[in-house]
Amino acid sequence: MRESSSTYASRIRRFHLPRLCVAVIGSDPADMIERAESLVRDNPFLEFRLDYLSQPLAALAKLKIFLELHPEATFIATCRRAVNGGKFRGSLANELAILRKAADAGFPLVDLELQSADSLKADELRDLYDRVGLILSHHNFKSTKKLEEQFAEMSQYPADFYKLVSTATNLYDNVVMMKFLEKTSAKHEMVGVCMGEPGIISRALAVRAGSVFTFGAASKGEETAPGQVTASELRDIYRIEMVDQATQVYGVVGDPISHSLSPVMMNAAFRRETVNAVYLALHAKSLKDLLGCVRDIPIRGLSVTMPYKQEILDELENSDPITKQIGACNTVVRAADGKLYGFNTDVAGIVVPLEQRMTLAGTRVLIVGAGGAARAAAFGLKAKGAEVFITNRTPEKGQTLARQSKTKYMKRAEVAKQQFDIMINATPVGMNGSKQSPLEDKELNTKYVFDLVYTPAETKLSKMARAKNLQVIPGLEMFVQQGARQFEIWTGKPAPIAEMAYVVTKALERRASEEAVEELPAPTKKSAAKPAAKPKSPAKPAKKSAKPARKK
Repeated sequence: MRESSSTYASRIRRFHLPRLCVAVIGSDPADMIERAESLVRDNPFLEFRLDYLSQPLAALAKLKIFLELHPEATFIATCRRAVNGGKFRGSLANELAILRKAADAGFPLVDLELQSADSLKADELRDLYDRVGLILSHHNFKSTKKLEEQFAEMSQYPADFYKLVSTATNLYDNVVMMKFLEKTSAKHEMVGVCMGEPGIISRALAVRAGSVFTFGAASKGEETAPGQVTASELRDIYRIEMVDQATQVYGVVGDPISHSLSPVMMNAAFRRETVNAVYLALHAKSLKDLLGCVRDIPIRGLSVTMPYKQEILDELENSDPITKQIGACNTVVRAADGKLYGFNTDVAGIVVPLEQRMTLAGTRVLIVGAGGAARAAAFGLKAKGAEVFITNRTPEKGQTLARQSKTKYMKRAEVAKQQFDIMINATPVGMNGSKQSPLEDKELNTKYVFDLVYTPAETKLSKMARAKNLQVIPGLEMFVQQGARQFEIWTGKPAPIAEMAYVVTKALERRASEEAVEELPAPTKKSAAKPAAKPKSPAKPAKKSAKPARKK
């Protein structure tokens, strides 16, 4: 029995726990221990997902040895039942037996789902609470609603930590979770996070709002919940251990947004210049959803990408002259009074790499596209004295841009007959591994090809251009230059351009390497391993007894 209401809570206090807990899975005990050994040095806080094992009870003897070899680390034992979103198909009695055995094996913390606590007898839950540090969890795999009601039910039971996990269906759900954490974390040891792609920002910001820690996956492919970010991303990109209430929040907004390397680049710049800030990917399905998130977090600055560069103009208090002229905004500053101000750094991102190579006055430039990036290119290059031509899949949009920017529209059929100094791809064609090109080989009558697509580093268009011995300007240069200007607008500091270019280059190399591995054919196996036998159907648990008294 514990001497006080929570010996474990006093031993595992908030300031002793790392901010990041890494979930460990494995096909068998040896595999799980091997993964844990590879992680524990950099991540001394691990959650062992025993429900991923076919025989978790039998595995605890081996896990006990591992725990004894790493007394400096903290470990959680979790055996979540399938009915609660886990993998364990045994009975409640078996789940309880496993968690008790885990406590005896040396696990300082175990995770128990609220539904299991509801079904336990009062003395069974009290016995578990007296044996080990208890995390009482509730997972909502559909939405982020009624958090206060769910917590009210949870708080009737004794626990050292209360973990409430919801599913974000939009950006604002993250705000709902963070407001809840801010309200409850002053009185309780809380853990809170939103699952799903829109909830990724909560993985980094929940600790800022009062969550004792957050969860990360050991690596890609080992996620134990939808939208779970890898531990290396949380630690190295988002600097999770450094996030505090003074941390300023910035982000890149778009739909889609998962491909963006802006968080890699901008967080590296913040780290290099010792700015207490974090930069996140914001997947907004609507501008209304984004604006609610911006107001209530609050977000200090935004990088705006497709499809909101023009739509966001109506929400700005004011903008710089080039943004007004172009009619597209890619950079937003949120003032202390909450008002939004717009800038366009895409112009610098396009003009600077070209001016590093040539004098733009008098050059013939073809721009493919009529969206936000194309508008920046048309107005920016026209101002530099270039003769600019626009071509676009939808002629009406291309003609409108040509008229507004005082440039010329060119029918697609005429492109192959003309000669240019520069061709610019300002469309998303070629992005994310697409095998398409916005131009055909016969149309590449130019000296330079500037592909504004930066991921992947080599697009079909750039490969075609190199095959014809044309000069290629990669989209990476535009991406870094426009980001550098954004950094300077937000912070007032010179941007560490070399560092920004380096981290993006390395990230693109890693992405290309991962995609190459994914495309390799799977090895042929002579015989498939037999699946683990399912546990026998257990007897139904006893009826729910009176709940234990509320912890004081």
